[in-house]
Amino acid sequence: MSSSAVSESTPELEAFIRRRIGEAGGITFAEYMEHCLYHPEYGYYMSPRVRIGKPGDFYTSSSVHSLFGRLLARQVAEMWELLGKKSFTVAEQGPGEAHLCQDILDALAEEAPQCYAQLRYRLVELNPHNRQRQKERLSRHLDRVDWCALDDLAGMEGCFLSNELVDAMPVHLVEKLDGKLQEVFVVEQAGELSEELRKPSTPHIAEHLLRLGAGPYEGNRAEVNLHAGNWMRQVSALMARGFVLTIDYGYPANELYAPFRRNGTLMCYHRHTTNENPYQHIGCQDLTAHVDFTALEQFGSAVGLEPLFFGEQYRFLMGLGFVEALMELQAKERDPQKAMALRMTLKNLILPEGGMGELFKVLVQGKGVGKPDLLCCRRISDLPVPPSMF
Repeated sequence: MSSSAVSESTPELEAFIRRRIGEAGGITFAEYMEHCLYHPEYGYYMSPRVRIGKPGDFYTSSSVHSLFGRLLARQVAEMWELLGKKSFTVAEQGPGEAHLCQDILDALAEEAPQCYAQLRYRLVELNPHNRQRQKERLSRHLDRVDWCALDDLAGMEGCFLSNELVDAMPVHLVEKLDGKLQEVFVVEQAGELSEELRKPSTPHIAEHLLRLGAGPYEGNRAEVNLHAGNWMRQVSALMARGFVLTIDYGYPANELYAPFRRNGTLMCYHRHTTNENPYQHIGCQDLTAHVDFTALEQFGSAVGLEPLFFGEQYRFLMGLGFVEALMELQAKERDPQKAMALRMTLKNLILPEGGMGELFKVLVQGKGVGKPDLLCCRRISDLPVPPSMF
């Protein structure tokens, strides 16, 4: 795979990356991805560009409709009750345009005012341009919100929340050839960025796959996210007591490394189109890889985070009352065409095919909270689902 002439890129970032490649004689794909996304000045997630929604490059569940955040607010309120109805922190890392924060706070202010009054919503946001847009969006809630670094959360009690964060962590690219694991390095050949297979840069890659009991099949390419383990250890160390709620697209390990997934899951998003070439639109496109939820559970269990729920987004939202909420919203809409449009929009959150309902997963872990029967764990068979709804 090599770079091609493109109409949009960040030349300063590309020049920086080429210098790094020259200095090191080639860099791991993980380092390349980290520079592309998080270079302090020119990285995709550090620039002033809008990334989410119609003017950006992709949509998230929280940008589809406010109902997503309003349902999450119900789970947050229950977590607050389980921790004793006292001072409670919601920490969200990578909040983007703060749609989710706004919708959760709007819902809590209206439906759970006691929880809202005792809540502190802390945003872990690296990008100063994002922080300014977030402050504008959250103007009515500024007495409940503040911005902080991850380390500032030490001793927190509450809920640590992330929505499409882990998929944007840098990953090592590996291939299995002749029974041996090899790693993708990014090099420069004839003025073009290209790839070269070498011995893995760290033994931690093979150790990770051994613990996981999974990995790429012969001839296949796959991603290994070592950052996720460090992140989960840090989150657990910061939390005195509470919950970790992770929402992202991905699979359990046996599905992620299935033999038919020959090229892995690395994808690029640019202006609502996808491509598989990470060496174009440098600094101007998102690079992502599907999350290994088996690894997240293993990482968490090793540092005292007990799994409380894992399942598809549609199961999570149904447990929180998606159908009842949809019916209420439709009842308030008197225009039949608008009611139909609303239903079609919201179905994107739960549809398994062509929607977000099955690809997106939710993992809830707890520390020092026992094994509560969370609202999101309600079985679909126990919920009232009118047959005419879907």
